[in-house]
Amino acid sequence: MFEIIEIGYYLKHMSDLPIIDVRSPAEFKQGHIPGATNIPLFTNEERAAVGTVYKQKTKEKAIELGYTFVTPKLDYFVEASKEITSKNGIVIHCWRGGMRSKAFAEHLANNGIDNVFVIQHGYKAYRRTVIKGFENEYNICILGGYTGSGKTEILAEINEAGEQVIDLEALASHKGSAYGGIGQGTQPSNEHFENMLFWQWKDLDLTRRIWIEDESRNIGNVVLPQYLYNELRGQKLYFINIPREERAKFLVEGYADLDHDELVAATKRIEKRLGGLATKNALEFLEQSAYYKLALLALSYYDKHYTFGLQKRNQKLVHKLELKSTNHKQNAQTILDYVNKYGN
Repeated sequence: MFEIIEIGYYLKHMSDLPIIDVRSPAEFKQGHIPGATNIPLFTNEERAAVGTVYKQKTKEKAIELGYTFVTPKLDYFVEASKEITSKNGIVIHCWRGGMRSKAFAEHLANNGIDNVFVIQHGYKAYRRTVIKGFENEYNICILGGYTGSGKTEILAEINEAGEQVIDLEALASHKGSAYGGIGQGTQPSNEHFENMLFWQWKDLDLTRRIWIEDESRNIGNVVLPQYLYNELRGQKLYFINIPREERAKFLVEGYADLDHDELVAATKRIEKRLGGLATKNALEFLEQSAYYKLALLALSYYDKHYTFGLQKRNQKLVHKLELKSTNHKQNAQTILDYVNKYGN
């Protein structure tokens, strides 16, 4: 047999166990528990067919159709599950801990797999936990600075120094600006972004400080949870001010090798904000591979945009640090020395 467990128990005591999500591929793609393996009972089309029969006929007819889809796959379910099952067992879930996960778990238990667990209320329980999971008070250090300051790299150095760091841009697969999606792959759904963020968040030591880069609520197409965003706005901001010329050099190192057509498309997307003449000049710089000039031009826009947002912050929470270059290791140490001296 299998054992029913609550989501809280799973997250606290069993999150290192392999977990199988038996929902359809479309459901899984929309959002899932990080680390889960999708072994769907139904394909997307089969799930839709079962749902149609359930609505138009009866539950019994829908179950009967479901069995016709599942029966040919029974051996596969066992073999695929055995490939990832650990000696301590395996966890199963569906949307709300109903028929799909229980039937799957029972099948595994009846075919030689020990220690099978089912999450009560399934993925729905995880989503409820995610949504409520950021409602707390935190000791957060916000690292801010103009575009091209190398904040992501600085946070990586801070992490190496033993501090707790959440890299929002890595989770979002986007660097935040109009050019920030180039070379980053497909962004997750907003739902799955929240899932991944919570997965890291749940393991933080709330008695210690947490470092996060200053972001607007939108990072590309994903959106920070409202409660967390509000919490970030009330925390101290450590703003690093690095000369524009140094930042332009840093951007050239990171963007010059990117796809030319994507750089052109990104430039055109901000035409209204850059203005017609600036956009014309930017596109000419691209054609000439004059990336340093392009970076300086783009920074003139982004710096104004960031300054406007910075001025709207509570200035008592803003700490400005003047830095000379984009030397990440050196800058990280300077920031840590400042925070350790003046406290957070």
